[in-house]
Amino acid sequence: MAVLATLLAVGSCGTALTFTVGKGSGSTSLSLVTNVAISEVEVKEKGAADWSELKESSTNTWTLSSKAPLKGPFSVRFLVKNGGYRVIDDVIPAEFKVGSAYKTSIQI
Repeated sequence: MAVLATLLAVGSCGTALTFTVGKGSGSTSLSLVTNVAISEVEVKEKGAADWSELKESSTNTWTLSSKAPLKGPFSVRFLVKNGGYRVIDDVIPAEFKVGSAYKTSIQI
């Protein structure tokens, strides 16, 4: 039992991933700033069948530009170094505001 408790305690260590909507975000662009390093970030708009890749513009800042208006809420898919891909459904609401932070339950 002690070993199981230790494994659970160690496994729960980490920082909760948070997405902050960055400057420049609006109806045709989305900038996400993360509080921890992740890679290969993609978003899926409401009703979309495919994921759209975001480009890393600076450390922990990911951007998407579109010619058409973006439709939220947005689900986010990303890669973590030692844990494979993760998906968070509807983490960014349709009516997001620049500077708003959206905390997830994923520990990294």
